Amino acid sequence: MNEQVVQERHWSTHKERGSFFLMRLTAFGVRVFGRRLLAPLLYLIVLYFFASARGARRNIWQYQSYLADWSGRESLRPTFGSVFGQFIAFADNLLDRLDVWRGRLGFEQVQLVDPSGIRPRLLRSQQGGRGEILVVTHLGNPDVCRAMAELGEQVPLNVLVHNRHVAQFNRLLGEAGDRSMRLIQVTELDTAMMLDLSQRVERGEWLAIAGDRVPLHDGRRVAVNFLGHAAAFPQGPWLLAGLLRCPVNLLCCLKVDGRYRIHLDPFLDNAHWERGRRDDAIQNWAQRYADHLAQQCLMAPQQWFNFYAYWQSGKSEARDAN
Repeated sequence: MNEQVVQERHWSTHKERGSFFLMRLTAFGVRVFGRRLLAPLLYLIVLYFFASARGARRNIWQYQSYLADWSGRESLRPTFGSVFGQFIAFADNLLDRLDVWRGRLGFEQVQLVDPSGIRPRLLRSQQGGRGEILVVTHLGNPDVCRAMAELGEQVPLNVLVHNRHVAQFNRLLGEAGDRSMRLIQVTELDTAMMLDLSQRVERGEWLAIAGDRVPLHDGRRVAVNFLGHAAAFPQGPWLLAGLLRCPVNLLCCLKVDGRYRIHLDPFLDNAHWERGRRDDAIQNWAQRYADHLAQQCLMAPQQWFNFYAYWQSGKSEARDAN
């Protein structure tokens, strides 16, 4: 398969680029008109994308089919309305992201679900402790990580991304007044990058990295069973954790009944592997994470915002929502 075909299919070349343009346009519209007046226009834009993006409709149909089969819940079986509803949920997500960046998401609007007491460790890291890793997902709203930083009383949060628009995103965050979160572009975990991240952790800073997207030019990926079918998940979060030897926690932000719930779950107390067993350890951790993510999909089925072909080998099984 040539590079051009790979790029056409990879998430980073389509969805993220369009999402960035749409977010800049939305940010401008919110500043000028306010959210209430802008919302109908944004829904019209999403309706256009729904009508024109045949591949995205097919991919969401596939996700909903797999989720229904895996869970045994017939109520999750895809329909034209349920697929369109997922596009509308994405529009709401974009508006919420702007509210987050503009400081309009207060503590009273966020419910923290933290049965294992991870938040106190956030506070301790600002008193001389080491930082830790948060593995986030594109299920729900990952930008509520900002609220996570505020809950930790301005704990420095570094978000590692595989996106060429990092400088623009950081500028957009700055324009919105958000100084508690910084995006760091990660192309590969080379020596210089690992030294920088290690120093951040030693200073008590926390790292956030997505566990459900693979980078375009990085071969570090692992095949796992996700919703009953093989899918490629990144090795990056688990490789990083093992090299830094720090705890790993899972962070997922879901909107339930109009209110965000930040779910914090411990995952690895001290990531490490035995000599010669690195690949086995990473495979095990990635599969455990995929199993956890599948369960979270059931809590908010229409907040899965990976619109690209997530299960490459199963594309022919997906039906178009026409």
